[in-house]
Amino acid sequence: MSSIRYYKKILIVKPSSLGDIVHSLPFLNSLRSCYPKAEIHWVVGKGFEGLLEGHPMIDRIIVINKDMWKQVSHAGKTVREAGHLLRQLRDEKYDLVIDLQGLLRSGIITMATRAPVRLGFAEAREGSRLFYNRKIAGGRDVHAVDRYMKVAESLACDTDDIVFPFPLMKNNLKETSDLIASLKDYCIIVPGARWKTKIWRAENFGKLASLLPVQSVVVGSRGDSAIAERVVQGSEGKAVSVAGKTNLRELIELMRNAKFVVSNDSGPMHIAAGFKVPVAAIFGPTSPVRTGPYGKGHVAITSTLDCAPCFRKSCRDLKCMDNISVDTVYGEIQGSFSL
Repeated sequence: MSSIRYYKKILIVKPSSLGDIVHSLPFLNSLRSCYPKAEIHWVVGKGFEGLLEGHPMIDRIIVINKDMWKQVSHAGKTVREAGHLLRQLRDEKYDLVIDLQGLLRSGIITMATRAPVRLGFAEAREGSRLFYNRKIAGGRDVHAVDRYMKVAESLACDTDDIVFPFPLMKNNLKETSDLIASLKDYCIIVPGARWKTKIWRAENFGKLASLLPVQSVVVGSRGDSAIAERVVQGSEGKAVSVAGKTNLRELIELMRNAKFVVSNDSGPMHIAAGFKVPVAAIFGPTSPVRTGPYGKGHVAITSTLDCAPCFRKSCRDLKCMDNISVDTVYGEIQGSFSL
């Protein structure tokens, strides 16, 4: 079953999120090295395709608008689009489908392909494991990268080298490219996160930026613009914000050339770690064991409270993040990185 000659057409199902897709890149590298002649497709969520577009290891990207699928008001359109997608995937006649997401939606997509080998995690949630005919024990208190590499190992792929193969940035960039070209010595601050509970206060990031010996570039989505401006305001002129002004490729390029990164538990943090850029990661409700910056040379600053990590997306008291002081983060950066 694991013969290189057998798998001629492979589908990876990993729609989201940014950090999770980054964590999947070493798996892609291992898979491509193991099956160099196979045709590899990837199902990705709308908004994250920029991380994979033009990737030399991927033959086709299939974009799904998963956020629209959640809206009841678009139910009719969702049913039509989902039906078309599932028929399209079935017609591709994949030899192997790998569900790295492990949720109901990704399980249904996996099953709909009718591939002879449908592979997923034994611990997959929302009943998605019922749609697989081959299950791998990934474990729970294990880093996501190592968990995905267990799948590669089950396919007889080499897992000794962990490589994050990011696509090269194209030439058709926006005006932010001028800023990228002009920056020399700088660090990056990532003040946003998908969960409110994972966000360290903007005022703390601003104070930290005022202490650092290099300019800080604050990154984030358009929705992070307000918090980014508060970081800039507290930096005493030592930070500039590009939140909402970069596409994914430009963000990748910014991360590639940074001296170090200070971040909440977030997707951009994992891009930096993939480039082996030193990361100071601030953790409250989540665990660096599972989702910390991967590899050596990074530092995870965690809350000392007994309730952390709780893995809660909402909380009336964000004391776990407030428990981490600016002096603590600055001290960790000074002790861990060459400033």
